[in-house]
Amino acid sequence: MTGIGGWAWSAHRWITSAAAEVGPGTLQKLLERRIVFVGGKGGVGKTSVASALAVLAARRGLRVLVISTDPAHSLGDAVDRPIGNRITGITAGVWGLEIDPDEQARDHIRAVSEHMKQLAAPDMHAELDRQMALAAHSPGAAEAALLERVARLILEQRDNYDLLIFDTAPTGHTLRLLSLPEAMAAWTDGLISHNRRSEQLGKVLKHLTPEGMRAEVPTPFDEPDTDPFAGMETRTRRIAETLLERRRLFHRTRRLLTNPAETAFVFVLTPERLPIVETRRAVDALRQFDIPVLGAIVNRVLPEAADGDFLRRRKQQEAVYLQAIADDLRGLDAIHLPMLETDIGGLEQLDELADALASAGLT
Repeated sequence: MTGIGGWAWSAHRWITSAAAEVGPGTLQKLLERRIVFVGGKGGVGKTSVASALAVLAARRGLRVLVISTDPAHSLGDAVDRPIGNRITGITAGVWGLEIDPDEQARDHIRAVSEHMKQLAAPDMHAELDRQMALAAHSPGAAEAALLERVARLILEQRDNYDLLIFDTAPTGHTLRLLSLPEAMAAWTDGLISHNRRSEQLGKVLKHLTPEGMRAEVPTPFDEPDTDPFAGMETRTRRIAETLLERRRLFHRTRRLLTNPAETAFVFVLTPERLPIVETRRAVDALRQFDIPVLGAIVNRVLPEAADGDFLRRRKQQEAVYLQAIADDLRGLDAIHLPMLETDIGGLEQLDELADALASAGLT
């Protein structure tokens, strides 16, 4: 088969087995989670949906913090007020925070530079400044800083709010966040192992000197090692301890992200081919890491009352995509939100979207 119908048929087999572990209706319990990630392809309305979810949760008496990692600051646009990089009240029970990845990277590099200067000799400070300036523009610098900020927000703010909602494209960020404990372990263990090898080599070399042989200096290979930082000089020890602290940070975050009682990922998509394809890939990737994907919110579905030849043809095409979504997300819950008459640009429209979420069954 070819064309839209053929594509929809070929997509039918995607994720059915992986999704089968989650029964229908689970999306209605979304607001019972403590951490919700709302993701999807750009332009599908995930910021509006994330904000409307916050409004709906606040109606249920919850304290909600919406966190956006979009450098375009679309959260402020959705609520029609400035937010910025500080926790700001939006409406009763709802607060917002916009993280600028580039600004976060600059702050992160500045903090790292100050920390490294405490560990380095004064004559190395100029070279450190040069290296840190280069690092600020290196690939991945903004994302690394963003991931650490997200991890710290989860751990620091989850006790201050009933619900944290992250408005982000979750797949790549989340998978890297999940892999960071192993990366931190490799760096920390490598540093410790290098220090031990250096210390052991020094003892062996000392043992092979005439003085050492006369003093019968013992070799260190069978000595018990109760302190992972034993024998480290002060600067090296402080670096290792810093790496270990960050390693623990990401381990604790990962435990929360993979706990289905705490965390849920929800994808927003529109009934169009590219958003469906991207959602398919994203859900598949997250499930490989045991991330709890709860379901999908299909946004901007044409209302039944839409009329005219043009809209009738669009609805015919849309029906094919809606069937593809139903087939692809078999085993996952999916709800539909109607296309509104106006763009989202303030609390009045967010209330209307929250009403639609409630009508779709979210409790």
